[in-house]
Amino acid sequence: MTQRRFKWSSIYLLLVFVILYAPILFLIVYSFNSGTTMDHFDGFTLAHYATLFADTRLIAIVLQTLLIALLSALIATTIGTLGALWIQQTSRPFFKNSLLSFNNILIVSPDVIIGASFLIFFTTLSIPLGFTSVLISHTAFSIPIVVLMVLPRLKELNGSMLDAAADLGATQSQTLRDVIIPFITPGIFAGFFMALTYSLDDFAVTFFVTGNGFSTLSVEIYSRARQGISLEINALSGLLFVLTLVLIVGYYIVSQSSQRRLLRKKRGVNR
Repeated sequence: MTQRRFKWSSIYLLLVFVILYAPILFLIVYSFNSGTTMDHFDGFTLAHYATLFADTRLIAIVLQTLLIALLSALIATTIGTLGALWIQQTSRPFFKNSLLSFNNILIVSPDVIIGASFLIFFTTLSIPLGFTSVLISHTAFSIPIVVLMVLPRLKELNGSMLDAAADLGATQSQTLRDVIIPFITPGIFAGFFMALTYSLDDFAVTFFVTGNGFSTLSVEIYSRARQGISLEINALSGLLFVLTLVLIVGYYIVSQSSQRRLLRKKRGVNR
């Protein structure tokens, strides 16, 4: 009975992965198509990748998108980590729950509402739409994600470690630097990569706050799709998929390295 359940669960899991990855693999395969459509595969070619690297406007938009994603993720990670520390140290339950509720508003709210709100906000303050407006928007909706990634690690922090640091004469800044930050590092990296992914992936909010002369990759692909998607976009999708895999592997390596360092420190303290 157990083996039969395992078999059906494996088949179900395989089916889910096929449904998720089949469209992506379909795009990547046709990025090597010598034809101009995805109706049938005519032959192997790298011409669409050559066209992609020759498209200076699209390359500039990709670099703009990466810059926005990196900057917003860094700022959001810094603010979100400090916010999580503040929320965790708050002793009043009602105030803490209120902060968590306000933090989750941007996550549960529809992207269209968030985008329209930011548009009204920037228009009211006469902030020009472009790089600055997109950066502020991406940072704002990434902060709650970082908070939710860091908070669980803070809750797992053993209070005895903080007491031991205090008994040894460590100041608050030393405790934060030598005890708390190393312990929550996996959560910080998780928040950073989640914020980076959300920024790269976002369309709805970005569509509202981009101005003339500035665009991100999602908005540009949408604009080109209305005229008919070329296989150049397939080539770009393939490269972005590889970049995503590299980020995931990088996060896994950093996370495992941080956990190993933490285990070594715990063993050293126990001795």
